[in-house]
Amino acid sequence: YCVEFRTESLSQQCSLETRPFARWMQYLREGHTVCVACQPPAMSEATRRCSGDGHNAHGDKILHWEAIGNSQCQGTWKKIRQLEHCSCPLVHSFIFT
Repeated sequence: YCVEFRTESLSQQCSLETRPFARWMQYLREGHTVCVACQPPAMSEATRRCSGDGHNAHGDKILHWEAIGNSQCQGTWKKIRQLEHCSCPLVHSFIFT
């Protein structure tokens, strides 16, 4: 499944990332919608959910995220909706880890 989030805030360190494997962080923007896929091995066998997917978060609850590969690139987002069938666009798509 996938979850759509609206990025509320992010640290300046995201835009300063220049390593080739992590340049995607430069494209994160406040107010943009991102789509995050929950796939194995991030998915718990017991619950069939990914940690941090905002399962019980509704309304204006602010959730925190951190980028893999640069712990200084972090921020907050709000859950928009969960999609059982992923249709994430190629841009602004991520995977839970």
